[in-house]
Amino acid sequence: MLEIKNLVVNYGAIVALHGISLSVPDGKIVTLIGANGAGKTTTLKTISGLRKPGSGEIIYDGKNIAGLPPHQIVARGISQSPEGRMIFANLTVLENLRLGAYLQQDKQVIRHELEHVFGLFPRLKEREKQIAGTLSGGEQQMLAIGRALMSRPKLLLLDEPSLGLAPLLVKTIFEKIVAINREQGLTILLVEQNANLALEISHFGYVLETGKVVLQGESRELRQNPQVKSAYLGG
Repeated sequence: MLEIKNLVVNYGAIVALHGISLSVPDGKIVTLIGANGAGKTTTLKTISGLRKPGSGEIIYDGKNIAGLPPHQIVARGISQSPEGRMIFANLTVLENLRLGAYLQQDKQVIRHELEHVFGLFPRLKEREKQIAGTLSGGEQQMLAIGRALMSRPKLLLLDEPSLGLAPLLVKTIFEKIVAINREQGLTILLVEQNANLALEISHFGYVLETGKVVLQGESRELRQNPQVKSAYLGG
């Protein structure tokens, strides 16, 4: 579904991505792991159109989307739940979700997607009229993912969904991610600091270090890799 070829991204004079290449097969969960500053979030932002690449290709559904504006990328079927959630704190839960469907004109489709999100995250249904900024961290993360799902994506980009959450909530969020993939067949590209959990639920993984892919393979193999164990899995 997605193939990145020799992607270079700069922040001024600083090179954030040094010609990385990776692929995300249809219907799979692929994870990017690595330390802070490795280039994981930059990769997602560039796919989403929030960063312009210096060079390289981002092939999605057979077309190069590198450099397209974000709204066009969303319209093609890619949606992102960003790092730090970035919900609209002064709007209600329902208003946040409706904004996720801003490109959708069909009210029946919007209703259907709302029902789907509320089925996935019943807590959001209970709080649909609540101001989003007053939600707990876990509820805000559910809202960020729910909002991303409202655009009916074919590819969902998740950036640090476990960040700042209690272990029990992390478990819940990751169970939902697995459910979204299994039940809908939705393709997911996951960036996650919790490498152990990320490799546990994903099919394939890439290890980024200072803007380069240094390891790649099936997630179960990466979990057994001594280098990965020592650097990211606490052993």
